[in-house]
Amino acid sequence: MRRKDRQVTDFNRIVSIIDECPIIHIALADEPYPYVVTVNFAYKVEGEQVYFYIHGAKAGRKYELMQKNKKCGFFMEVNEGIKVMPEKKDCTTIYRSVAGNAEIEFLEGDDAYEAAKIVMARYPETETAPYNLASVPHTCFARLKVVELNGKANPGKPDIE
Repeated sequence: MRRKDRQVTDFNRIVSIIDECPIIHIALADEPYPYVVTVNFAYKVEGEQVYFYIHGAKAGRKYELMQKNKKCGFFMEVNEGIKVMPEKKDCTTIYRSVAGNAEIEFLEGDDAYEAAKIVMARYPETETAPYNLASVPHTCFARLKVVELNGKANPGKPDIE
């Protein structure tokens, strides 16, 4: 990372950024270009291990690529906009982000039902919403075990390069 002053190394701070992010972008291996898809997510932290939970159809490009290569990259951010600094004749973007790599594990049976509960509990709009339990076996639930985690933030201080 070129801007070491923006690197977030404190694990708890990185988790707090994750908590603020409404969506995650996952990058899957494909040819000739990576395939990046935006998905809703939930997460769990066990010690210093982060797991992301995602879901989708058991068909389509995302599902096929996840089955073909059980590794992915991910990125999420909270973007608070542009700060203009007329005195410096400069501007900067105020943000907090988390990126890294993960290994994909497909969840079946009781693990899929547990993942559905975790995903539904993630967002205030869905945490108490009823959902069709009969759809769980027909839905792809995946747990992404984070193997690399990087945080970065620009709080908007006027001391940018």
